Amino acid sequence: MDEDEVELPSMLWGLDPIFSAFARLHVTDILDMKESCQVSDIYFYKSHPIHKVDVLGTVVFKREREDFFCYGVDDGTGVINCMCWKNDLFKEEVNSDMEKPQDNLQGGFNLAVERKKLRHAQQTHGSVEIGELLRVRGRVKTSRQQREITAYMYYKVNDPVMAVQIEWMIEVLQLYREFYDKPLHLKTNTASESPFSSLSKATHIIKDLLEQRSVSKFRPYDIEDHLQPLFLSCNETAHSDQEPVAGPSTYQQLRILLKEALNILQDEGIVYQRMKSQDEVYFVGNRKDDCLTQDRETGCHILHILSSVRQRYSLNVSKPALELLLKSLECKSDIVSTRDNYFTMF
Repeated sequence: MDEDEVELPSMLWGLDPIFSAFARLHVTDILDMKESCQVSDIYFYKSHPIHKVDVLGTVVFKREREDFFCYGVDDGTGVINCMCWKNDLFKEEVNSDMEKPQDNLQGGFNLAVERKKLRHAQQTHGSVEIGELLRVRGRVKTSRQQREITAYMYYKVNDPVMAVQIEWMIEVLQLYREFYDKPLHLKTNTASESPFSSLSKATHIIKDLLEQRSVSKFRPYDIEDHLQPLFLSCNETAHSDQEPVAGPSTYQQLRILLKEALNILQDEGIVYQRMKSQDEVYFVGNRKDDCLTQDRETGCHILHILSSVRQRYSLNVSKPALELLLKSLECKSDIVSTRDNYFTMF
């Protein structure tokens, strides 16, 4: 985070989804993160609050204490200490004089000895040595003026051909591009709307209008007045002390929004055009009740139906529109599917 950048108030940290996730950051970025001036052991990578991380790297040194292991993990960008607490399995000491002579004399199965062997195998498998690959997920903290990770979970990764490491590096770079390196923008003005929210509202308005009025065909200028309130509400919010002015720019925005909404409805198969023309007549997809041709025995494949509909109606009829129609007809029991992508009439 830049020195001149204002730190986000702690009550808003939860609005950043990265704060609740284990951030897959490079070790060098974990070491360079600036600590929060509001809460200890909370750090900032650019504008994002961080307190949990997920790292994958090679063990370059190892120290063992009574209650924990301390591994130095190197991911290629830097080395960080990872304190990994021992579980009860590692704390248990294997008793070396555990009735071995008696077991050999009996020559049979002994539950205590087999349990001892299993515990030893688990300890050997769970132990991480220098040069092996280790994944650690845990909390970042500063101890003795040194940045380290206190592990919630850690395990050894078997990666003989480096496939896991390559996939990891690709995913981390993608996370940096799409999330970590992008600034956090919080929506402070709830009245202001993005183009995506306006487009979604416009699409729903048109859908409701077509359903309520049972429209079979329409032109864009027939429904554009119904989208006008979207722009009037924005103008009233932006100019609370002025009356909204409907100028050419507002009309152009309305036409663009309407065109994008109709494109979405065409992709969804709700509306379609028989031909491209200046008239711009749109037909409602679920009104085409005679588009199905059939084979008496096995039914008709959807691609053949699509070809017939395009020849009779318009080349602009899309497959999603036809699929939506067939689904509607099947729900009304007008047709039935004989097998995958085959339909026939009752």
